[in-house]
Amino acid sequence: MQSITFDQAEAIGVVQSVDTGTAVVQVTEPNQLSMLQVNHMVVIQASAPGQLLIGMVSKIMRRFAQVPGWTGDEDAAAADIVKVTLVGTLMTGEGGRSPVFKRTLESVPSIDAVCCRMAHEQLTAFMSILSGSSARTENPLCLGCYALDAGARAYLDGNKLFQRHAVIVGSTGSGKSYTVAKLLEQMEPLPSCNAVVFDIHGEYAPLEGEHIQHYRIAGPTDGEGEDILYLPYWLLTYSEMLPLMLERSDDNAPNQAMLFSRAVMDAKRTHLESLGRRDLLSRFTIDSPIPYKVTEILQILENENEMMVVGTTGREKQGPNFGKLTRFLQRLNAKLQDRRLNFMFSGSPALLDDGYMETLCRKLMAPASLGGGIKIVDFSEVPSDILPLIVSLVARLVFSVQQWVPKERLQPISLFCDEAHLYIPAHAREGVESSSLHSFERIAKEGRKYGVGLVVITQRPSEVNHTVLSQSSNFIAMRLTNVDDQNVINRLLPDSLGNFSELLPVLDIGEALVVGDASLLPSRIKVTEPLCKPDSATVRFWDAWSQTTVPDTIGEAVACLRRQGR
Repeated sequence: MQSITFDQAEAIGVVQSVDTGTAVVQVTEPNQLSMLQVNHMVVIQASAPGQLLIGMVSKIMRRFAQVPGWTGDEDAAAADIVKVTLVGTLMTGEGGRSPVFKRTLESVPSIDAVCCRMAHEQLTAFMSILSGSSARTENPLCLGCYALDAGARAYLDGNKLFQRHAVIVGSTGSGKSYTVAKLLEQMEPLPSCNAVVFDIHGEYAPLEGEHIQHYRIAGPTDGEGEDILYLPYWLLTYSEMLPLMLERSDDNAPNQAMLFSRAVMDAKRTHLESLGRRDLLSRFTIDSPIPYKVTEILQILENENEMMVVGTTGREKQGPNFGKLTRFLQRLNAKLQDRRLNFMFSGSPALLDDGYMETLCRKLMAPASLGGGIKIVDFSEVPSDILPLIVSLVARLVFSVQQWVPKERLQPISLFCDEAHLYIPAHAREGVESSSLHSFERIAKEGRKYGVGLVVITQRPSEVNHTVLSQSSNFIAMRLTNVDDQNVINRLLPDSLGNFSELLPVLDIGEALVVGDASLLPSRIKVTEPLCKPDSATVRFWDAWSQTTVPDTIGEAVACLRRQGR
């Protein structure tokens, strides 16, 4: 591995002051200063032998001071100052050892220590040290190349990237989807890769590979198929069922919830008795994923709503719940008849089979070595009003099953949450959003223990739950133009980066700031385009308007809208 040397010929000055993480350098070689820019790398002599301190230029200043006897006819005295943020220590590899970069400060520079600019050869050598340190694994993760040196490939630590959660942010058109596709492309050749991608708009459909599986949440007109996923209602927990089926503004909502839960428990008990599963009869709860017929629930509640009882006088009178379930029954009937919810209330007998949950979880969770791999799930036909509930249902299923796998046999899985602001909101309202948020917050806090990683992908980080973001230790930040979004990322990045994050609004398309445990050094990276590009390209308005003939697609689109299917 190429070594890096301390070249006095590249010196720009000496250390004037130093604190815990920064150093101020007084420039003594103005000709070297002209070749230095903010965010360039510098090397400072360390007080310990065999070490060099690596820093990033955060500020370049020229201070003017009035000299004694100055009358105004002469120039004021000028002093050039460079402020450097110390980012790590380079062990130079004396004694034949390979040079190693560490993110810790093994020592601090002394006053008058020499500071040198990293010339091209030194920069290339340093970047190769970074790349070599990150690429020592059998299957290194490479996203692209360093912006400071296009010849040096930028590797990330794949373990730390997924163990400690990651956030990928960027305004629309910044190259965010390309970055996700490149990441999946790097994962796909791994023989036991395992991930679920929540594809909200169907833009990752073009991605192909031996270990890439495509699934779609069933639409209104879909039947059964290997690539079609159904999420039957009995998979919902009690807290998830209530906002879907109950109208909390109803005065009778508490009674309706009580009667509904009692009916569900009775239906699940009946199902277990019919299967002879006495081992579960004393242990199951209302949240246990046990099939039951919603039509039976409906019949029980209708009977309760119309029940007449014998009064003290011997005459019939209205029962205690007579007429109090009317609105609830109307709401439940509307759900059953809503073709958009075919994926949840389909009448297929296969969905009531006791083994359906295992079949579903195998599709979602099997690693590549067991016939799975990277599962891209298309949620584009799920109604937007219940999208948070359905996405979180899939996430909760994965997490819940992982919790019951013996730790010595855990197979890690990563959840890619595309368009996360739609279902992990910063300010959740009561109902489906609140239920969804609870699931993702728990995964963010506890997922690492059970081998579940989160990759949060969004163009609006200011609209994503701050708890989930703060639990993430890796950030791939692309161009962000919104001030609120910039501020959110600035608050999450380490203070020691100085004004590194000020690059967010001026990054080029496909450029990213990579910061966190997975990156040896906070870096500006040019992401390499993936071989299979997602279907997220920006429509070229002016070019389209310049065409003399265009296809007439309106009639076809109206027909698809009416039948809720393409």
